[in-house]
This record gives sequence, structure tokens and C-alpha cells, in this order.
Amino acid sequence: MRILVWAFRAFLFFALFAFALNNSHEVVVRWFFGHEWRSPLVIVVLLAFGMGCALGVLAMVPAWWHHRRIASRSPAAAGATAATMNSVDEAQPPSVIRDGI
Repeated sequence: MRILVWAFRAFLFFALFAFALNNSHEVVVRWFFGHEWRSPLVIVVLLAFGMGCALGVLAMVPAWWHHRRIASRSPAAAGATAATMNSVDEAQPPSVIRDGI
């Protein structure tokens, strides 16, 4: 399985490397007020991807804080809820299907 994972990683690396080599042409990113930035296309694509990932992580931070706050408020209540769920599962015996016995 490890060999398959490493083979997939190598394939992904070489595919992205080939993409970078094929898109080495210079592009111009035009900002506001006449500012321009010249860079290879692969750099622009990589920066756009990285900024999108960073924005996605930052958008998730409030939800993570909220869930973390709920979990840290009452760990005993969380354990009690899990114990209650286990006792409910144990209270109901599993149904058995009998084949003509």
C-alpha cells in the first residue's frame, strides 16, 4: 500500500512539474490605479491557489473556536452524554432472525 501511495505522490509531483514547465510564459496582473505585476503564469496560479486555501481556513476559524468552546465548557457533560448513549444501546437487545427453528 505504501508503494502505491508513493507512486501516486510521484505522479502528482511530475504532473504539476510538467504543468509548471508548460506554463512558464509571462503574464501581466493589472491592479488598480495602473499598477502591473509581471510573473510566470504558474506563479500566479500557485499564489491564487494558496490564497484560496488560506481564505478557506480563515473562514473556518470561528466555527472551530465555537466547537472548541462548547467542548471545553463541560467535559463531564460530554462524557455523561456518551455514557447515556451507551446505556441506551445496551438496554435494547439485538433482534435475532430465526430460520425455521
